[in-house]
Amino acid sequence: MRYTILLVDDSKADVELVRRSLSTGPSGPNLIVADDGVEALKILRGVTQNGPKPDLILLDLNLPRKNGHNVLAEIKADPGFKHIPVVVFTSSSADRDIVAAYGSHANCYMTKPMDVDNFTAALQALESFWFSFVKLPSRR
Repeated sequence: MRYTILLVDDSKADVELVRRSLSTGPSGPNLIVADDGVEALKILRGVTQNGPKPDLILLDLNLPRKNGHNVLAEIKADPGFKHIPVVVFTSSSADRDIVAAYGSHANCYMTKPMDVDNFTAALQALESFWFSFVKLPSRR
């Protein structure tokens, strides 16, 4: 089964690094990209009506229009989306952001590595963990 990841990140460079770090081919995840929080919620609401929901959401915190904390709170408050795992994948390592993310029911918090090799390794480990070892809810 091919998994779908919703990546919410306004950095074109980080989006490209994520795209290059994930598996490719028929077994690689399908990547949907939103460059701000408003677009992410529109995509989620549209997907509900037009196809499968993402299996995993990678969420940056520092976003234009609607920040990641607000997006996370809305996702986890919505009965249609709250079961989707959200991995906060951000440049912030501030305790207040970590505490707030877990307080809003983030499933995981990862600080983006600053160098390309570690960034790639982190994404590959994340992909392996979520799609090889974790049991995800059935698609509805």
